[in-house]
Amino acid sequence: MPKKALRAVSALLFAAVSISACGDDSAAGSSDKTVTLGFVNGANTEFHTCLQKAIEAEASTEGAKVVAANSKQDPATELSNIEDMISRNVSALIVQTVNVDALKNDIQKAKSANIPIFLTSVITDDTSGILGAVVVDLNGVGKLDAGWVAKDADSADVEAGVIAGAPGAASDLLVKGFTSALPANVKVVANQPGMFNRAKAQDVADNMIQAHPNLKYAFVANEDMAFGALQAFQAAGKDVKIVTVNGTDDGLAAVKDGRFAATVANSATTTGQLAVKNTITLLNKGQADKIANTPISLITKDNLSEAPKYCLS
Repeated sequence: MPKKALRAVSALLFAAVSISACGDDSAAGSSDKTVTLGFVNGANTEFHTCLQKAIEAEASTEGAKVVAANSKQDPATELSNIEDMISRNVSALIVQTVNVDALKNDIQKAKSANIPIFLTSVITDDTSGILGAVVVDLNGVGKLDAGWVAKDADSADVEAGVIAGAPGAASDLLVKGFTSALPANVKVVANQPGMFNRAKAQDVADNMIQAHPNLKYAFVANEDMAFGALQAFQAAGKDVKIVTVNGTDDGLAAVKDGRFAATVANSATTTGQLAVKNTITLLNKGQADKIANTPISLITKDNLSEAPKYCLS
């Protein structure tokens, strides 16, 4: 083969190899840049289920992957889940905690592994160690329900009961917001945890109405438990006005037909979508609020149309 032709063939071969190599590097770079979010959920209530749906759907839209685990209301399991996510070397952790105190260990574990941690619903007092958070003003949620009770009771001396969720996280803040905002004429005569379980809440409500037959109002820390409480009150032949939390389709239907007096809408879908968007934005050093807020609103028969979509179908 003439030298000129040989040089031409060699140049073509070099170009082909170079293009092939560039293609491989590009693919590797693309793979390296794929964001994998570890989501550690706190329980299996409707809120938690809807939160996960929103996180997974939004991550798909953003081209990210999600690896999920559930702590089932156990702080020790939560820490174990976080350690597992760290071993998977996720790009960032999104955590719906089961206990605010547990967050200190969670944050320290993630920080030691150089994995950013993003929180949903609640945060610790010191936010310096987290990437960001989407929070619900849970004190504000409780206060909105308390405001409805105060207005409805007017100046009458009445009794109210509280059916809390699981101690240690969101429930504590909800209850504190509710009880602290009640006027002096509304007396809280019972406060027991329903553990975010409908059957447990029904038992609590049954005991509550037997001990306090003049109970006028009940604050219940989520709508699923509120349905259990409703059964107990109805079985006892008592008309107890229930104020609650979430804004699910079933909850709004109960407000519409009068089974619930009011609920406070705080969309799990909005929380999940914001969590993913802000996590990815902050990971990429973009502009987003470090601490964002999920909107809340008191929903009664008068403004049902204003309730946001709670859960993706």
